[in-house]
Amino acid sequence: MFKIETLSAIDQATFLQKKEIADFLFVHLEQYGDPHEDIMKCLDYALDQAVDKGGFVVFAREEDHVVGAVIVNRTGMSGYIPENILVYIAVDGSQRGKGVGKKLMQTAIDLANGDIALHVEPDNPARKLYENLGFTNKYLEMRLKK
Repeated sequence: MFKIETLSAIDQATFLQKKEIADFLFVHLEQYGDPHEDIMKCLDYALDQAVDKGGFVVFAREEDHVVGAVIVNRTGMSGYIPENILVYIAVDGSQRGKGVGKKLMQTAIDLANGDIALHVEPDNPARKLYENLGFTNKYLEMRLKK
């Protein structure tokens, strides 16, 4: 059975705690992932105590192993842009279908102050979970890479 844990700026996470979560996400995000250093930047932002930054991490542990993790960053905005963005979520492949992702998402929703945005690839199987939790697809995201 897994246990849900959280981290925020108040907890003053250590480098090793952040690295453990980043290492897990780097492996288990699979084709939807980013470079390890970008995941660490996201964690640093979420766990920063600065007024213009912040967020939180929700993760699941089974015994001594992380089996799922979510990182939510505050956007510092409201109304026209949601107050929070769910940047990363991953569940260990051996734990999928056991409710870990749903519990992580529900905990993140409960902890977030304000609305939450997330980006999901159209072919990502997690899309169903997000829709079942009430997320809707209001916009088509477009990006210009410079």
